[in-house]
Amino acid sequence: MATNPLQFLQQTRSEISKVVWPTRREVLVTSLMVFTLAIVGAIFFSVVDILIRWGLEAILTMAA
Repeated sequence: MATNPLQFLQQTRSEISKVVWPTRREVLVTSLMVFTLAIVGAIFFSVVDILIRWGLEAILTMAA
């Protein structure tokens, strides 16, 4: 199902014209959400890591 390059470019331009690009506000809001969730995730996993370390230290000091 080969198409010639000219037809391919025409179809590509047609499809690109159908794309609905986000507004500046939508980009800013979604970017802010991504950064916020990344920070919340980092804090959560840091706290979990600290709790696991304290628990393991407590178990290992009891065994010693």
